[in-house]
Amino acid sequence: MAAELASLGVRAKAAVKSISTASSAARDEALLAAADLLVAGTAPLLEANRADLERARQGGLAASALDRLSLDAARVESMAAGLRGVAALPDPVGEVVDGSVRPNGLRIERVRVPLGVVGIIYENRPNVTSDAAGLCLKSGNVAFLRGSSSALESNRAVVAVLREALDKAGLSEDGVLLVEDTSHETALQFMRMRGVIDCLIPRGGRQLIELMLEHATVPYVLDGDGNCHVYVDASADLEMAAEIIANAKTQRPGVCNAAESLLVHTSVAEEFLPLAARVLPDVELRADARAGALLPGAVPATEEDFATEFLSLCLSVAVVDDLGAAIAHIARYGSGHSEAIVTSDLASAERFVKEVDAAAVVVNASTRFVDGGELGLGAEVGISTQKLHARGPMGLRELTCTKWVVRGEGQTRR
Repeated sequence: MAAELASLGVRAKAAVKSISTASSAARDEALLAAADLLVAGTAPLLEANRADLERARQGGLAASALDRLSLDAARVESMAAGLRGVAALPDPVGEVVDGSVRPNGLRIERVRVPLGVVGIIYENRPNVTSDAAGLCLKSGNVAFLRGSSSALESNRAVVAVLREALDKAGLSEDGVLLVEDTSHETALQFMRMRGVIDCLIPRGGRQLIELMLEHATVPYVLDGDGNCHVYVDASADLEMAAEIIANAKTQRPGVCNAAESLLVHTSVAEEFLPLAARVLPDVELRADARAGALLPGAVPATEEDFATEFLSLCLSVAVVDDLGAAIAHIARYGSGHSEAIVTSDLASAERFVKEVDAAAVVVNASTRFVDGGELGLGAEVGISTQKLHARGPMGLRELTCTKWVVRGEGQTRR
């Protein structure tokens, strides 16, 4: 299997020139062709997905993971729309970030260029295959994909469409490559492909992240846990807060920007918590002592509950004395992904924005908006919870780096 992976690596590097030097029009043509082919091929794609789902059910895959794995006609259309949306975005390649003219006449520019080969290792979600590949292609990068065994047939079908679209646009089919060996050993080898993978992006749970942190030898961007909080402040519009927490928790509970913890100011807890329970009828509430006294059906929360990304219809709940206590709670248990405050007090909102250390801070809206498409980036390749190179939703610009271009007229240094 090592030889097969090495061969794919050689092909990925060989495809870099075709993709990175292609015109924006050619890359857009490939993306639009892929969108049309996805929709036209919905039936065989769903058939492949059904095979994955059946195998996953027999293997006991959790309901939230099955949801992430599942495709239907609407989700396929959404994947196609994502590709069309990316094609319509401005091309970041060649963009001049800044420039100046030195006293000696040298003209200096920083220009955006592709990263090269972007390795993406991810779990369960076949829509990531099209989203990630589309963003990589638009930004001039080769997409080197390693999905999970649970989505193998779906990923094969999506990648076949993408490769056909590249060929139709006159670009190398190897602009998108899929590692079909989903063994643990191959995953480790993939993380160590120095000289092939220029940037590695993991899309998965804590186990994948920990594996990558321990074994990766290539540059990487962390797409970490989403232990996201919604804090209901003393001055909050409580009806608004109820709508926000219901959406943040239940609209799609198995994704990284879903809320996992509710914090409520003590002055509004008696009124708000019963309201929250009514709008979250199917959610298991795990409450601290003060919240539990107001939520008769809640389960006592453990320390671990407050640190857990449930990815299911489960929510930890705590009552806090003030805004400072809420910020301290988030600092202790949060994962640096997305944190929200519901408040009518401008000073509280500004303090929350300033002091909460996260990739995204949301005021009076659902955490579910922390998403590449919702923030106007088109589809995203991940949401970075680290602080170097990229932070938050990773769109096109985050899939480029810069190089210095220095133009002179014979200047020499003394």
